[in-house]
Amino acid sequence: MSRTVDVFQVDAFTTRLFTGNPAGVVLGADCLSDAEMQAIARELNNGDTAFVLAAAGDDHDIRVRFFTPRTEAAFVGHATIAAHAVLASRDPCPSRRQAGKSGLVEVSVLENGAGFSIRQPPPALGRYLDNGELQPVLDALGLDAAQLDPECTPRIAGSGSTRLLLALKEGGALQGLAPDLAALGRLSPQIGAAGYFVFSRAPSVAGVDVESRMFCPALGIPEDPVSGNAHGLLGAHLLEQGLLPVREGRAGFRGAQGHHMGRAGQVGIQLDVDARGRCAGAHIEGAAVLVFQTQISI
Repeated sequence: MSRTVDVFQVDAFTTRLFTGNPAGVVLGADCLSDAEMQAIARELNNGDTAFVLAAAGDDHDIRVRFFTPRTEAAFVGHATIAAHAVLASRDPCPSRRQAGKSGLVEVSVLENGAGFSIRQPPPALGRYLDNGELQPVLDALGLDAAQLDPECTPRIAGSGSTRLLLALKEGGALQGLAPDLAALGRLSPQIGAAGYFVFSRAPSVAGVDVESRMFCPALGIPEDPVSGNAHGLLGAHLLEQGLLPVREGRAGFRGAQGHHMGRAGQVGIQLDVDARGRCAGAHIEGAAVLVFQTQISI
């Protein structure tokens, strides 16, 4: 017997069609095998596709699995925003608990109705790079050490999917980046970073605090338009380095990404800060817009 699933194309971290980060969303994916999910993700050819499944326990409301065109991913921020935008269009709900391979997250509708907030545990922060490791990365990115922000040391962050967080003095320098993607891909297993999140706290974009670009050739993604996860990692990094003001147990910032690719988007980050000044949780905030929907029969 044939099976039919509902498929959606969604642009996340934006309110305008054809900008932000595109993601596929498949509802009713319980009827699909792993191989079929992978095949659909490859056919849709987005950076990521979210497959929504029924809950398997009382501690969550839905399960979501994420596939790139190549492989399964543990968690994807923009595809989570996309999935909840689809679910909200069919069954509005103030919040949903989502289970996945990376654990549980809660996704809530923002108070002003202008998007969604993903609450995650404190992002994992890893080691700093020494100069010997850093120089080949700078060479592959076409950067000089003099362009780096001296107040923000390059650092690897993340657990399931790691990123090198690399700060530049001026946001304008991001426009001129011409990375050697093959070289970056070769460096990823050597330094233990699957992607490179290059950012500046002196953005050339109005109304934001940070401007960034991200390259992940080791994952088959030359450049990721807008990454919620990377912004969450950045928030924890900036907080630990004393570069985010804390008010009443909260710290946050807004980041712009994707405009260098013609897919401008923005991510809001809010951090819960404990009495010792440490990150106790991260909220990734963003809007989404539905592009189209269809059905696939298998």
